[in-house]
Amino acid sequence: MAISQEEEVKQALVQFMDKLSPGGNAQRDANWGWNMTSDHCNWAGVTCYPRSNSVWQIGIEKSSLSGVFDASSVCMAKDLLILSLKDNTMHVTIGEEIGKCKQLTHLYLSGNNFSGSLPDSLSYLGNLKRLEISDNNFSGELPDLPRISGLRNFLAQINNLRGGIPNFDFSNFDQFNVSNNNFSGPIPDVHGLFTANSFLGNPGLCGQLVSTTPCPPAPPPSIMEPKASSTNGFLVYAGYMILGIVIVLFFAVKLIQKKKKREEKVDVPIPNNRVAGDASIYKPSETPIDHQFKFGVNRSEYSMTSIESSAITSTLVLLTSPLVPSLRFEDLLRAPAELLGRGKHGSLYKVMLDSGVNLAVKRIKDWEISDEDFRRRIQKIERTRHSNILPPIAFYCSKQEKLLVYEYQPNGSLFQLLHGPQNDHTFDWGSRLIVAASIAEALAYMHKELQEDGIAHGNLKSTNILFDKNMNLCVSEYGLMMMENQEESFLPQTKDFKNKHLSAGQAYGTFKLDVYGFGVILLELLTGKLVQNNGLDLATWVQTVVREEWTVEVFEKGLLTEGASEERMVNLLQIALKCINPSPNKRPTMSQVAAMIVTLKEEEESSISFNAGSHIYMGDTRPL
Repeated sequence: MAISQEEEVKQALVQFMDKLSPGGNAQRDANWGWNMTSDHCNWAGVTCYPRSNSVWQIGIEKSSLSGVFDASSVCMAKDLLILSLKDNTMHVTIGEEIGKCKQLTHLYLSGNNFSGSLPDSLSYLGNLKRLEISDNNFSGELPDLPRISGLRNFLAQINNLRGGIPNFDFSNFDQFNVSNNNFSGPIPDVHGLFTANSFLGNPGLCGQLVSTTPCPPAPPPSIMEPKASSTNGFLVYAGYMILGIVIVLFFAVKLIQKKKKREEKVDVPIPNNRVAGDASIYKPSETPIDHQFKFGVNRSEYSMTSIESSAITSTLVLLTSPLVPSLRFEDLLRAPAELLGRGKHGSLYKVMLDSGVNLAVKRIKDWEISDEDFRRRIQKIERTRHSNILPPIAFYCSKQEKLLVYEYQPNGSLFQLLHGPQNDHTFDWGSRLIVAASIAEALAYMHKELQEDGIAHGNLKSTNILFDKNMNLCVSEYGLMMMENQEESFLPQTKDFKNKHLSAGQAYGTFKLDVYGFGVILLELLTGKLVQNNGLDLATWVQTVVREEWTVEVFEKGLLTEGASEERMVNLLQIALKCINPSPNKRPTMSQVAAMIVTLKEEEESSISFNAGSHIYMGDTRPL
């Protein structure tokens, strides 16, 4: 059955390509593929998962593809995450069948000749992160795209789209552009995140971003109506008034009857052993902390409600920080809060204080740890300082949940740097090596200092590697792991592997888990590929390619074309493979890993006189 399904997908993809360039295979070179006689995982632009051979990426750009976009056929690849067909000559429109690509996270269709309206089914692609349709001939109104809560990029400039701009949750966006269309009406509140350039070229738009005058108010109803219309309107209003009076009288009668019944009741005396107001009878219900925090839920700006019990404000423990020397619990409650992300065990919020300081608040739920152990753990982490470890500046703990307060880091994460839009800037080999060395040295230091306490990171991944306002790297959320739940989060889900891992002890295993997580980050830096299945798919794919002696195929193509040292890339790959060894006992320690990577970095610096100021990230020219 598996073979049959694979052949069915393969046939559908061949049909998809035939409709884009009928008979085009004859004009392509031998490596083009896209036929039933070749392995579909070796076709031009196709990337598969190594074990299942299922297609997760199709990227064919600037390939003179024309014809009809057959969404129904391409969506037969059920695991398809990324579809990029930019800068071709495809035309007609996109059918509603695009909604069948349920797993799609990235859809790039810019630079074609598509026309017609965007299908409503686009709004049902709940996993979509990036949608780029710019430089086409799309017309009509936008579908209900704001319902896609995770959408982060929407580029639709240079089209013929019309109607109003939907009220997107702009705080979620990295990029947004609808310029040079036919949109009309007011521009939604973008919270200062985007400029007029995102909306120019739409004569019908109004608002402060594109005009010094505000949008005109809605026109009042005309007073020059015919007498008959006035009479009809009066009769309608009179009817509503009469109906309202009847409803009011009805409820008044009910209230009077209820009051009479209450007065007819006989008072029941209170027993002698109880007094009115006794706490055992009238104790007010205490609102759980889960309901006291009213953080924003749609990445919009909200305020947290105040807490009635003043005693609870004293439970916020302020650690050493010149940033907020007098932070109080009630300051957090009053401040606007923006939801940045939600995971299995908690959520992350951006909290904006009245003083203008931005904080990141990590809210952890259902962590089976006592308040005293939690307090001791956080204080040890705070005292064990390293310049590349983000320290907590305050914390709060209760039976239901815990809060960790950090300084907000404005320049995003390593994940965004690797997989987000690159624009004209590059994340070159030298910068990647610096990042790898910085993470390794920071973890090695923390492991050494906290070894006896058994406190490892426990949830190391590229989304937890942040950059501050000066583009200095900092590892966030150190020590915030749920031992019983996250112990195996990076591990192959086989019984034998679990037993081997857990037999070494939880504390030891979590330190080795950090080594595995760091190995996956190294693979991201080397390959530029997305991590799936907690890194297992990427690790398996790399090991498969290396085993087949195609090591050079692992590396991101841009690194090789820019002249990166293939020898040192291979050496870093070998370090990564040691880190992801299936046996925790055979993995090196973080101190050993750091020493190896620092040696590589020194070799790189001595052999290539590169300018540290040229390592650019998101327009910043300061060194990483």
